[in-house]
Amino acid sequence: MPVEKLKQFLDDNKIKYVVIRHSLAYTAQQIAASAHIPGKDLAKTVMIKADGRMAMVVLPASVKVDLDHVKTAIHANSVSVASERDFKDAFPGCELGAMPPFGNLYGMDVFVHELLAKDTEIAFNAGSHTELIRMAYDDYQRLVSPKMISS
Repeated sequence: MPVEKLKQFLDDNKIKYVVIRHSLAYTAQQIAASAHIPGKDLAKTVMIKADGRMAMVVLPASVKVDLDHVKTAIHANSVSVASERDFKDAFPGCELGAMPPFGNLYGMDVFVHELLAKDTEIAFNAGSHTELIRMAYDDYQRLVSPKMISS
């Protein structure tokens, strides 16, 4: 079952979504293959530290995060990939590395790659390494209000 905090948030906002179960997978590309979703259609969440603050960068699984580009796009002085130790306690109910791209539920900024906004739907980890949620991108945009990062 998706992480309860997320499920409750989606249900409270009357969002239509589908839970997709898949075999155990850890990398975004493994998850996409296991769930039979093209890598460009699966959103992965990369945790970063921007000027010392935790934030999320959400991008297609097939795209590598470019920290220099992110730093420029978000007008930060420093950006680095956060270590698992930095965020292991930040997402109660989620398996480490399977947090959904809803930083707003955890007091974090969310930056989304513009390629995801071009899709009608978004699929992402639902808090475990065996479940995804798929929902309309417009609903995600409305609920999270992420800041857009262009290519």
